[in-house]
Amino acid sequence: MIPIAKPLIGEKEKELVMEVLSSGMIAQGPKVKEFEKNWAEYNGVKHAVAVSSGTAALHVALLAHGIGPGDEVITSPFTFIASANSILYCGAKPVFADIEEKTYNISPEKIKQKITDKTKAIMPIHLYGQSADMKEIMEIAQDHDLRVVEDACQAHGAELSGKMVGTYSTGAFSFYPTKNMTTGEGGVITTDDAALDEKMRMLREHGSKVRYSHEILGYNYRMTDVSAAIGIAQLGRLSFCNEARIKNAAYLDKKLAGLDGIITPYVMKGAKHVYHQYTIRVTTESGWERDAFAKMLNEKGIGTGIHYPIPLHKQAVYRDLGYSDVLPAAEKMAHEVLSLPIHPSVTVKDLDYIAETIRSALK
Repeated sequence: MIPIAKPLIGEKEKELVMEVLSSGMIAQGPKVKEFEKNWAEYNGVKHAVAVSSGTAALHVALLAHGIGPGDEVITSPFTFIASANSILYCGAKPVFADIEEKTYNISPEKIKQKITDKTKAIMPIHLYGQSADMKEIMEIAQDHDLRVVEDACQAHGAELSGKMVGTYSTGAFSFYPTKNMTTGEGGVITTDDAALDEKMRMLREHGSKVRYSHEILGYNYRMTDVSAAIGIAQLGRLSFCNEARIKNAAYLDKKLAGLDGIITPYVMKGAKHVYHQYTIRVTTESGWERDAFAKMLNEKGIGTGIHYPIPLHKQAVYRDLGYSDVLPAAEKMAHEVLSLPIHPSVTVKDLDYIAETIRSALK
């Protein structure tokens, strides 16, 4: 089976983890500080706050921006549920704006239509490794005095017009094992704002700046030194891994070009897409239904993923909260998208096999 994802764990990760275990400083310590410094430098920001997960990163970032009960935050319905849930954790209301079919990212025009006097922030998702239209979104935010928290959990190293995602405003990243780099579990928040940095550090550590002195309600969202050690090694090869993904995606683009009913990923002008997922669309013109197509590929030894089969406004938890949105683009994509393996461990032979299997199935 060619897996849809495969974390690359090498000797450097093992060496640094053993160093931590031997030191006896296993919880948040010097390796976390080193990882934060390295991540800030990589992204070109002044501050990076390491936390226990991407979900924690989103929650802390929203809280630091003052999001709370009665506020509305506009976000995408087409993503992993943690994005919208982090808004609920603050006591605020997620408001779903439909996506663009080409990029799968939130539509700036749809954002404008959802703004009310309760809107406090926008949370764009950089889905599958490609930036949302941040230039347009930042202009909307400035025009309406809104905060912006970038969900960059799938977009480590992605860029738009030469600027890293997560640096247009406050950025939140995830290091879950299937991501372009991992810490096992973990997340980080990026900012150039010193006051936000200080507040986020308090929020991740029980509301404390000084041990046993607690100024605000905080959480236990700390990253361990074990996780940070893995992250230090992983960050050292992130650029290599991203370039491998980009190269594999370009190869598969060519191999799948011209097939009826198969739409390969669209890359926005000026965007550096880092392909956390290489996601095609299987339309009715292919003669296949998407789930049957995925099953066929699996039976042929090709791992696939469906990201995501149920838009957030259709999830039971949101239905129970009274959501009844009709968002045609997100609902359509949920029935058509299919992710294929292009991670750095995939070989040219694997890619040829994937392409030939798809071509044969469409004949």
